[in-house]
Amino acid sequence: MVQARAISKTINTLADLKEKFNLVPTQNDDFFVEWTQDLPELTEQEINTLEQIRNRFYRHRERGSLAEGTVNQLLISPLLTLAGLYDEPFFITTEPEVEIVLQDKDEVLRGRIDTLIIQQQFWVLVVESKSSLAFSIALPQALTYMMANPNPQRFVYGMITNGDEFQFIKLATQNQPEYDLSNIYSLLLPRRNQLQDILRVLKKISQIMYQISVEAS
Repeated sequence: MVQARAISKTINTLADLKEKFNLVPTQNDDFFVEWTQDLPELTEQEINTLEQIRNRFYRHRERGSLAEGTVNQLLISPLLTLAGLYDEPFFITTEPEVEIVLQDKDEVLRGRIDTLIIQQQFWVLVVESKSSLAFSIALPQALTYMMANPNPQRFVYGMITNGDEFQFIKLATQNQPEYDLSNIYSLLLPRRNQLQDILRVLKKISQIMYQISVEAS
Protein backbone atom coordinates (compact mmCIF):
# COMPACT_ATOMS: atom_id res chain seq x y z
CA MET A 1 0.00 0.00 0.00
CA VAL A 2 1.39 3.40 -1.00
CA GLN A 3 1.93 5.76 1.91
CA ALA A 4 1.67 9.54 1.50
CA ARG A 5 4.12 11.54 3.60
CA ALA A 6 4.79 15.24 4.02
CA ILE A 7 8.23 16.33 2.81
CA SER A 8 8.61 18.66 5.79
CA LYS A 9 8.19 15.74 8.19
CA THR A 10 10.05 13.10 6.19
CA ILE A 11 13.20 14.77 4.83
CA ASN A 12 15.22 16.49 7.54
CA THR A 13 18.82 15.46 6.84
CA LEU A 14 21.16 14.94 3.91
CA ALA A 15 21.22 11.26 4.91
CA ASP A 16 17.47 11.14 4.22
CA LEU A 17 18.14 12.49 0.73
CA LYS A 18 20.74 9.85 0.01
CA GLU A 19 18.45 7.08 1.22
CA LYS A 20 15.39 8.25 -0.72
CA PHE A 21 17.00 9.49 -3.95
CA ASN A 22 20.63 8.39 -3.95
CA LEU A 23 21.39 12.14 -4.13
CA VAL A 24 25.00 13.03 -3.35
CA PRO A 25 27.26 16.11 -3.51
CA THR A 26 29.08 16.41 -6.82
CA GLN A 27 32.79 15.71 -7.08
CA ASN A 28 33.09 17.97 -10.12
CA ASP A 29 34.71 21.32 -9.29
CA ASP A 30 33.16 22.85 -12.44
CA PHE A 31 29.60 21.68 -11.73
CA PHE A 32 28.44 24.96 -10.20
CA VAL A 33 30.62 27.86 -11.34
CA GLU A 34 27.68 30.18 -11.96
CA TRP A 35 28.01 31.76 -8.50
CA THR A 36 31.73 32.57 -8.95
CA GLN A 37 32.55 33.16 -12.63
CA ASP A 38 31.62 35.91 -15.09
CA LEU A 39 29.11 37.53 -12.78
CA PRO A 40 27.39 40.61 -14.21
CA GLU A 41 28.29 44.03 -12.87
CA LEU A 42 25.65 46.09 -11.11
CA THR A 43 24.58 49.56 -12.12
CA GLU A 44 24.84 52.47 -9.71
CA GLN A 45 21.06 52.52 -9.48
CA GLU A 46 20.96 48.82 -8.55
CA ILE A 47 23.64 49.35 -5.88
CA ASN A 48 21.69 52.26 -4.41
CA THR A 49 18.48 50.22 -4.41
CA LEU A 50 20.23 47.33 -2.63
CA GLU A 51 21.51 49.76 -0.01
CA GLN A 52 17.94 50.89 0.57
CA ILE A 53 16.75 47.26 0.80
CA ARG A 54 19.49 46.42 3.32
CA ASN A 55 18.73 49.46 5.48
CA ARG A 56 15.04 48.60 5.44
CA PHE A 57 15.86 45.02 6.43
CA TYR A 58 18.13 46.17 9.29
CA ARG A 59 15.46 48.51 10.63
CA HIS A 60 12.96 45.66 10.88
CA ARG A 61 15.51 43.04 11.99
CA GLU A 62 16.64 45.13 14.96
CA ARG A 63 13.24 44.56 16.54
CA GLY A 64 13.71 40.78 16.52
CA SER A 65 13.37 37.76 14.25
CA LEU A 66 11.30 38.24 11.11
CA ALA A 67 8.40 36.08 9.97
CA GLU A 68 8.64 34.27 6.63
CA GLY A 69 6.15 36.61 4.98
CA THR A 70 8.10 39.65 6.12
CA VAL A 71 11.34 38.21 4.73
CA ASN A 72 9.60 37.63 1.40
CA GLN A 73 8.35 41.21 1.24
CA LEU A 74 11.54 42.89 2.43
CA LEU A 75 14.10 40.76 0.56
CA ILE A 76 12.92 38.02 -1.79
CA SER A 77 10.47 39.97 -3.93
CA PRO A 78 12.76 43.01 -4.41
CA LEU A 79 15.71 40.77 -5.33
CA LEU A 80 13.72 38.74 -7.87
CA THR A 81 12.42 41.98 -9.35
CA LEU A 82 15.92 43.44 -9.75
CA ALA A 83 17.16 40.17 -11.26
CA GLY A 84 14.47 40.32 -13.95
CA LEU A 85 12.94 37.02 -12.83
CA TYR A 86 9.43 38.49 -12.78
CA ASP A 87 9.74 39.56 -16.43
CA GLU A 88 9.60 37.86 -19.84
CA PRO A 89 10.29 34.95 -20.35
CA PHE A 90 9.85 34.05 -16.67
CA PHE A 91 6.76 33.57 -14.53
CA ILE A 92 6.34 33.27 -10.78
CA THR A 93 4.09 30.86 -8.95
CA THR A 94 3.74 30.73 -5.18
CA GLU A 95 3.19 27.65 -3.05
CA PRO A 96 2.72 25.17 -5.90
CA GLU A 97 2.09 21.65 -4.65
CA VAL A 98 4.65 19.01 -5.60
CA GLU A 99 4.43 15.24 -5.45
CA ILE A 100 7.28 12.76 -5.74
CA VAL A 101 6.44 9.09 -6.23
CA LEU A 102 9.02 6.65 -4.85
CA GLN A 103 7.80 3.48 -6.49
CA ASP A 104 10.50 1.22 -5.06
CA LYS A 105 9.59 2.36 -1.53
CA ASP A 106 5.80 2.55 -1.99
CA GLU A 107 5.85 6.17 -0.89
CA VAL A 108 4.52 9.48 -2.14
CA LEU A 109 6.19 12.64 -0.81
CA ARG A 110 4.13 15.81 -0.91
CA GLY A 111 4.83 19.44 -0.12
CA ARG A 112 4.56 23.06 -1.26
CA ILE A 113 7.36 25.20 -2.63
CA ASP A 114 7.44 28.75 -1.27
CA THR A 115 8.25 30.38 -4.61
CA LEU A 116 8.92 28.81 -8.01
CA ILE A 117 10.19 30.68 -11.06
CA ILE A 118 9.34 28.95 -14.33
CA GLN A 119 10.15 29.53 -17.97
CA GLN A 120 7.43 28.05 -20.15
CA GLN A 121 7.06 24.59 -18.58
CA PHE A 122 10.64 24.47 -17.31
CA TRP A 123 11.70 25.11 -13.72
CA VAL A 124 14.29 27.87 -13.27
CA LEU A 125 14.59 28.67 -9.57
CA VAL A 126 13.15 27.14 -6.40
CA VAL A 127 13.10 29.62 -3.50
CA GLU A 128 12.66 28.46 0.08
CA SER A 129 12.34 31.10 2.79
CA LYS A 130 12.17 29.50 6.24
CA SER A 131 12.87 32.01 8.98
CA SER A 132 12.32 29.46 11.74
CA LEU A 133 14.49 26.68 10.28
CA ALA A 134 18.24 26.18 10.34
CA PHE A 135 19.97 25.67 7.00
CA SER A 136 20.74 22.08 8.06
CA ILE A 137 17.00 21.37 7.75
CA ALA A 138 16.03 23.87 5.05
CA LEU A 139 18.69 22.53 2.64
CA PRO A 140 17.52 18.88 2.42
CA GLN A 141 13.91 19.99 2.14
CA ALA A 142 14.72 22.45 -0.66
CA LEU A 143 16.68 19.75 -2.50
CA THR A 144 13.70 17.43 -2.19
CA TYR A 145 11.43 20.01 -3.79
CA MET A 146 14.00 20.46 -6.54
CA MET A 147 13.95 16.67 -7.15
CA ALA A 148 10.32 17.14 -8.26
CA ASN A 149 11.55 19.01 -11.36
CA PRO A 150 9.35 17.58 -14.15
CA ASN A 151 12.16 17.91 -16.73
CA PRO A 152 15.02 15.83 -15.30
CA GLN A 153 17.13 16.36 -18.42
CA ARG A 154 17.62 19.98 -17.32
CA PHE A 155 19.35 21.22 -14.20
CA VAL A 156 17.53 23.47 -11.75
CA TYR A 157 18.70 26.15 -9.31
CA GLY A 158 17.59 26.79 -5.76
CA MET A 159 17.96 29.55 -3.20
CA ILE A 160 17.36 29.15 0.52
CA THR A 161 17.24 31.90 3.10
CA ASN A 162 16.31 32.43 6.73
CA GLY A 163 16.37 36.19 6.23
CA ASP A 164 19.82 36.67 7.74
CA GLU A 165 21.63 34.30 5.37
CA PHE A 166 21.32 33.09 1.77
CA GLN A 167 22.70 30.09 -0.09
CA PHE A 168 22.38 28.93 -3.72
CA ILE A 169 21.98 25.35 -4.94
CA LYS A 170 22.40 23.65 -8.29
CA LEU A 171 20.86 20.22 -8.89
CA ALA A 172 21.08 17.79 -11.80
CA THR A 173 19.03 14.60 -11.77
CA GLN A 174 19.90 13.03 -15.10
CA ASN A 175 21.85 9.81 -14.56
CA GLN A 176 23.37 10.10 -11.06
CA PRO A 177 21.53 12.82 -9.08
CA GLU A 178 24.06 15.33 -7.75
CA TYR A 179 24.15 18.83 -6.33
CA ASP A 180 26.51 21.59 -5.26
CA LEU A 181 26.23 24.66 -3.04
CA SER A 182 27.48 28.22 -3.03
CA ASN A 183 29.02 29.91 -0.04
CA ILE A 184 26.61 31.29 2.52
CA TYR A 185 25.98 35.02 2.18
CA SER A 186 25.21 36.91 5.38
CA LEU A 187 23.28 40.15 5.60
CA LEU A 188 24.58 40.70 9.13
CA LEU A 189 28.19 41.32 8.08
CA PRO A 190 29.21 44.90 8.88
CA ARG A 191 30.55 47.26 6.22
CA ARG A 192 29.66 45.02 3.27
CA ASN A 193 26.33 44.68 1.54
CA GLN A 194 26.23 41.05 0.44
CA LEU A 195 22.92 41.68 -1.26
CA GLN A 196 25.15 42.84 -4.13
CA ASP A 197 26.72 39.37 -4.38
CA ILE A 198 23.31 37.70 -4.10
CA LEU A 199 21.84 39.85 -6.85
CA ARG A 200 24.79 39.20 -9.16
CA VAL A 201 24.24 35.44 -8.83
CA LEU A 202 20.51 35.83 -9.45
CA LYS A 203 21.19 37.93 -12.55
CA LYS A 204 23.66 35.29 -13.76
CA ILE A 205 21.04 32.57 -13.36
CA SER A 206 18.54 34.76 -15.21
CA GLN A 207 21.01 35.27 -18.08
CA ILE A 208 21.77 31.56 -18.36
CA MET A 209 18.14 30.49 -18.41
CA TYR A 210 17.18 33.27 -20.83
CA GLN A 211 19.93 32.12 -23.22
CA ILE A 212 18.68 28.54 -22.99
CA SER A 213 15.22 29.83 -23.87
CA VAL A 214 16.56 31.66 -26.94
CA GLU A 215 18.52 28.63 -28.13
CA ALA A 216 15.50 26.35 -27.68
CA SER A 217 13.15 28.63 -29.64
